[in-house]
Amino acid sequence: MKRFFWLVCIVPIWLNAQEEAYHITSTNEPIKIDGVLDENTWSNVQVIENFHQYFPSDSVPANSRVEIRMTYDESYLYVSAKMYNLSDDRIYAVPSLRRDYRGNFDGITIEIDPFQDNTNAFQFGINPYGVQREGLISNGGVRGDDLALSWDNKWLAEAKQYPGYWIAEAAIPFKTLRFKPGSDRWNINFYRIDSEEGERSTWTRIPRNFLILSLAFMKELVWDEPLEKSGPNVSLIPYISAGTKQDNDAENTNRINNFSYGGDAKIAVSPSLNLDLTFNPDFSQVELDQQVTDLNRFELFFPERRQFFLENADLFESFGHPFYSRPFFSRRIGIARDESTGQNIQNQIYAGARLSGKLDKNWRIGILNMQSAEDNEINLPSINYTVGAVQRKIFGRSNIGAIFVNKQTFESYAENDTTPYTGWNRLAGVDYNIASSNGKWNGKVMYHHSFDESGSKPGQGSHTGFLGYSSKKWIGSWAHVYVGENHNAEVGFVPRPGIFRINPDFGRNFFPSRGYFNSIELKAEAEYIWTVDGQITDRKFAVNFNSGLSNTGRLSASIEQNHTFLLDPFDPTQTNGPELNAFTGYTYHSFNFSYSSDQRKVFNYNINGYLGEYFNGNRQSIGANLGYRFQPILDINVNMVYNRIRLPGDFKDVNLWLIGPRLDLTLTKSIFFTNFIQYNSQIDNININSRFQWRFAPVSDLFIVYTDNYGTEQFSDMGLRRKNHALILKMTYWINL
Repeated sequence: MKRFFWLVCIVPIWLNAQEEAYHITSTNEPIKIDGVLDENTWSNVQVIENFHQYFPSDSVPANSRVEIRMTYDESYLYVSAKMYNLSDDRIYAVPSLRRDYRGNFDGITIEIDPFQDNTNAFQFGINPYGVQREGLISNGGVRGDDLALSWDNKWLAEAKQYPGYWIAEAAIPFKTLRFKPGSDRWNINFYRIDSEEGERSTWTRIPRNFLILSLAFMKELVWDEPLEKSGPNVSLIPYISAGTKQDNDAENTNRINNFSYGGDAKIAVSPSLNLDLTFNPDFSQVELDQQVTDLNRFELFFPERRQFFLENADLFESFGHPFYSRPFFSRRIGIARDESTGQNIQNQIYAGARLSGKLDKNWRIGILNMQSAEDNEINLPSINYTVGAVQRKIFGRSNIGAIFVNKQTFESYAENDTTPYTGWNRLAGVDYNIASSNGKWNGKVMYHHSFDESGSKPGQGSHTGFLGYSSKKWIGSWAHVYVGENHNAEVGFVPRPGIFRINPDFGRNFFPSRGYFNSIELKAEAEYIWTVDGQITDRKFAVNFNSGLSNTGRLSASIEQNHTFLLDPFDPTQTNGPELNAFTGYTYHSFNFSYSSDQRKVFNYNINGYLGEYFNGNRQSIGANLGYRFQPILDINVNMVYNRIRLPGDFKDVNLWLIGPRLDLTLTKSIFFTNFIQYNSQIDNININSRFQWRFAPVSDLFIVYTDNYGTEQFSDMGLRRKNHALILKMTYWINL
C-alpha cells in the first residue's frame, strides 16, 4: 500500500519535473518537411506530452493530447507536433488558407525567446491545412496588439491530417532567428487550440488572467552544445511596379501611367542585429484601412501596415503613451499634409535604412533614417527623418529606454517657399517600463521634451505615469498623462496638447466552474481631463461588465456618464453641419454593449451598440459584423454601423451609415483574392478595393490591385460620381545570397 502511495504521488511530480526544460540534440539525418514522421530521428528525441489547460480552466491537465519533438542541424531548427483529437472524423475550424491567420481556430503555435528576456519573442504557427503564420511578440505579450503578424520571413512548414490526429512539421532557419552565438539556453513555449473540444492548452501553465501569448511563463530549451554563428545572411527583395490612375477631382484629370522599381535588402550584421535598407519603397499592395464613423473631436489613430516599418517596431513605437503622447509614429513618414486644403496625401520616400536588434541579453538598439521626396505642388521640401532608440533590461523583465527623433529640412526657405512647414523639429525622451517577473505588475514612467526652431518656451514637455496590477481575483490601475501646451512632436502622435489626464480603475475577476460564463470581470473606472489652465474638458464615470463565455464568445456592457466642455465650436455629427458653441458644457448618459458569438462556427457575428444621450440630444448606434465561411476557401463578411443622431434647434436629423462587405477567396495556400467595398455616408463615398495575390515562391508575390472611389453626394438624383481610380501590377522576389 505504501509503495502504491509513493507511485501515485511521486511519479506525476517526477514526470512534470522532466518537462521543466527540453533538451534538444542535433541530427545528421535529412528531415523532409511533409507532415510524415518517418525519420528515425523523431523516435530518438525527447517528447513533450504534458500540456496544461488554459481554457476553459487553468488548473487541470489538457484533454486533447499533444506530442512535441525537436531537433536541429547546422541550418535549421526542426519541430514536429502531433495533435490528437477526441474523434476520428472531424472538420477543423480554420478562417481560410491565407497566411497569418488569427482567432480561436485549430492550430499549434511555437514561441521562441532566444535571449531569455521574457519580453520579446518570435512566434510561428501552423494549422491543420499547413497554413503558416509568423509574428513578433513585444512588451512581454501583455496586450493583444503586442503580437505583430505583419512580420514576414522564410521558413518551411507542412501539415497532414490522419484519422484521430494531425501532424505539423516545421523547419525554421537559424538565419531567420536573432540569437547570440555561444548561447546554450533559450526560452520556449507551445500552445494548441482545439476547436472541437473548445480547449486552449499550453506547455507552460499560464493563468487565465494573462494572455495565452504572455512571455512571463516559459520553459527552457537546452542545447546539447553552444550554438555557432549561422553564417552570412543577406537577402535582397527587389520589386517592379506598373500602374495607371486617374483623379477627376484633381487639376490634372488626365490618365497618368507610371512604372517604378526599387527594393529592400536585409543584412545580418550579427546573428542578433539586422540592417534593413530600402530604395524607392512602394506600398501599393498594402490593404486599405477599414473606415470608421468619425464622431471624435481629435485626430484618429490608425496602425502601421507597411512591411518595412514593422520589424522591431516596438523598439521605436512603444515609447510614450499610445493614444495621447507618442514621440514617434511611422505613418508620419511617406504621408504629407497639404496645408492649403488640410488633406493628407502620399509623399514619395527616396530611401531609408534601419539598424535594429540586440547587442546582448540586456541591450537593444535601433536607428532609423528615411529621406522623403519634395513635392513642388504643395511647396513641400525634401525632409530627412532620423530616430534613435536604446533600451536596457533591468530587474528581470523591466527596462529603461531613451529615444531621440529628428525631422530636418535641408533646403533653404527661399529656394522652396516652405513657409507652412518648419525647418526642423526634435524630441528627446526617457521611458522606464515596469514588468514584474510574475506578470502581475506592469507600468510606465516617462518624460519627453520637444524642440523646434521657434525657441525655448514653457510647456514643451510630456509626462506619463502608469501602474497596473492583475491577479486571479483583483485588477486595478492608475494612469496619468501630462502634455504641455507647446509639446510639438511632429513625427509623433499627439492629438491633444495642453492637457492633464488621470484614469484610475479597479475591478474584480470571477471564474465560474460551470455554466454560461467562463470568466467575469466587474470594473469601475473614472477619467478626468483638464487643460493646463485647470478647466475640466472631459469627465467620465463608468461601470463595466466584461465576460468570456464557455463557448469562446464574449459579452460586455457598460453604463457611462460623460461630461464634455467645448473649448472650440464643434459639429457633433462631423457632417459640416451646425456647430455647438465654444465654452459650453454637456453632461450625458449612455448604455454600451457588445457581443461576439462563437467564431468556431461557420456562421459567426459580432454586435455592439450605444443607447443614450449625446451632448444636448440623443444618439442610438448599432454595429454588426456578420461572417460566413465556406471552409477553407471562402470567407464572406459584412460590417455595418448605423448612427441615429437627434439634436435640438437648428440641427438636422442625421443618419450615418457605414457598410463594408468583404470577400476573401483563398483558392490555394498561394493564390488569394480579396474584394472589399466600403460605403461611408458621413463622407459621401464608396470605395472599392480588389486585390489579387499569387505567392509564386516563398515570400515572393505578384499583386494586382484595383481601387475605385465614387462620390454619393447626389446619388438619388444623378447616380454615382466617379472621383478617382487606379490599377497597379507589382511583383516582388526574395533572393537569399
